[in-house]
Amino acid sequence: MGTWLRRVPLLVMMAMLFAASMYLPALHALARDAHREAQAFFYAGTMLLALLGGIAIATAREQSRNITRSHLIAMFGAFTVLPVMAVVPLREVVPDTRAISLYTEMVAAITTTGGSLFAPERLSETVHLWRALVAWQGGFVIWVAAIAILAPLNLGGFEVTEANPGRTGPVRGALGDVQTVRPEARVRRAAGLLAPVYIGLTVVLWGALVIAGETGTTALIHAMSTLSTSGISDGTRIAGSAAGLAGEVLVAAFLVFALTRQSFSTDMNRDRIRHLADDRELRIAGVVIGGVTVVLFLRHWIGAFEVDGLDDTAAAAGALWGAAFTALSFLTTTGFESAHWDEAQAWSGLGAPAVLLLGLAIFGGGVATTAGGVKLLRIYTLYAHGRREMNLLVHPSMVASASGAVRRIPKGGIEAAWIFFMLFATSIAAVTLAFTLTGLGFEAGLTLAIACLTTTGPLVEVTFGNAGGLNTLPNPAKVIAALTMVLGRLEALAIIALLNPDFWRD
Repeated sequence: MGTWLRRVPLLVMMAMLFAASMYLPALHALARDAHREAQAFFYAGTMLLALLGGIAIATAREQSRNITRSHLIAMFGAFTVLPVMAVVPLREVVPDTRAISLYTEMVAAITTTGGSLFAPERLSETVHLWRALVAWQGGFVIWVAAIAILAPLNLGGFEVTEANPGRTGPVRGALGDVQTVRPEARVRRAAGLLAPVYIGLTVVLWGALVIAGETGTTALIHAMSTLSTSGISDGTRIAGSAAGLAGEVLVAAFLVFALTRQSFSTDMNRDRIRHLADDRELRIAGVVIGGVTVVLFLRHWIGAFEVDGLDDTAAAAGALWGAAFTALSFLTTTGFESAHWDEAQAWSGLGAPAVLLLGLAIFGGGVATTAGGVKLLRIYTLYAHGRREMNLLVHPSMVASASGAVRRIPKGGIEAAWIFFMLFATSIAAVTLAFTLTGLGFEAGLTLAIACLTTTGPLVEVTFGNAGGLNTLPNPAKVIAALTMVLGRLEALAIIALLNPDFWRD
């Protein structure tokens, strides 16, 4: 049996697990006495499992000689084909809705973009749970694929990781030499190593949020959305949940897993904790979050000064925390807002700084995490190289070895980071142009392009202030948004690798 399963294509295996996950919302709907919804998810899961079982039997064969290529194709299929499956039960439980809207909604979920085309009250509690579950599974796919598929290809940010092979992280070390271990073995080992961590962290956060005061379903949705950085909620956002400040602190603590892969790939002994404190991604994130928090607080403080609100100490403290939490959330491309974020705006009389939030999302989180964006290590690589070039401008005849920061960047890493950044900027321009051709204005097109490419769906809601407003987009804009979210999740370099003719030669 085990040998046969190993011969089943990876995409078919993922689809079977995805179909089986439909039983969870079926049980949830049954507990709510929503029998129509329970039947929709149960029958959809059962029929899809039967169909996929037949496909698995028909396609089980000796693996192709280029397994890495097939796995990269499976990643692309996971973010384009699985949403079609996710739409099947929704056709019954979300009536009077076009299929393209539901498909775009599910692509936003599985790519961990989040956001929604629908107002929260239009969807039932079970549908919100399904959205969060789809995003949670998409986040796990990214965790496994980053280590087992993208790392050996030097894609997904690994092109700028430590040049010293001994500093690649315990998970990669546990997989063996990523260049010699067979790709299917890497996937199995990575899934086996990371699944207990991913599930365990979700369960711990779920329980902590329930203890803090959230209901079971809302806490589970927020826990899955935090670990997957999708920012999906059931309408009771973090800012308005019963958990209050304690819930925000818990979510902030678990968002660290979107800043660096070292946080979930190490055993927490004393040496590992010391190494985690020296992690470059965490240090860069700390500088960015600290700087943005100070800027935002000063902005609100100046606004409060103009309206004579400086004597409100509680509002000032809330503004400080709200700025820090929201900056962390958007840096990790999650998109949760603090309750104190709204209070800070009321205190100062100033609106949300949309441009700053867009910039944070573009920076993104850590390599091999569920966060999107350019990624912190690429930003740091460009900064370190720029600083070295500035020193050479000041002292052009200087004879010195590269600084420690540049020396730790692998050969070709600087060029790869620059190429990716230019591709990312070009993608923003191209997608913005495509959106404007569908009838959107420049500001709306730019915001939507950045939100899709950085997988930060809540950016649109924060910028325009209307949940579910995306459903009014024309169908061509929804198709562009879905394709852009897949591009943002896989990254341009992975897509280019798929289009490379040499990659298809056995």
